[in-house]
Parts: sequence; structure tokens; C-alpha cells
Amino acid sequence: MRFSVSLQAEGDREVTLDEVVELADAVAGLGGIASGFGTMSYGAQIIVDAETSDEAVEIALEQFNRAVASTSLPAWPVARAETIGEDDDYGDLDP
Repeated sequence: MRFSVSLQAEGDREVTLDEVVELADAVAGLGGIASGFGTMSYGAQIIVDAETSDEAVEIALEQFNRAVASTSLPAWPVARAETIGEDDDYGDLDP
């Protein structure tokens, strides 16, 4: 199953536009997007294949940490992780 995993790391200073652009470049190959300009956090939304939501978070955390390590961003702790399964997007709508 495909999951969209949103991760957010929080820190002690404002994130610059250049840093968010670096992160966006680093997660682009993962079907990802980045955020955080002008805030005390940075984040990304990454697409992963996994059996469960928990497994999706584990996979995404590894990929996110590798992406962050390839940038000039500090390695802040991830404070939030959320998943949306491909089947969850429209599960409440009639076919």
C-alpha cells in the first residue's frame, strides 16, 4: 500500500528559504515536498510503499533523515509524523 507520510522536525531557530529549497531538492526523488521557511521547524511529505502505517513512518523517517543529512539543515528531532494511506483518501465517498 502507498502512504503519504508527513514529518516535521522542530528546533531552536528560524529556517531559511535556502534551507527549505535544499530539503525540497533532497526529497524530490522520493515524491516529496518540503516546508518550513520562516518557522522554527522544517518538514517534508514523502510517498512510501509499506504494509502498515507504522512501517510507513519507519521507512519515511530513514529517508527523511538521509535527506536532511545531505543538506545544511541541523538534525533536529522529528516532533510529528502523520500518514495517509492511498486507500484512505476517498474511503468515505461512494464509488
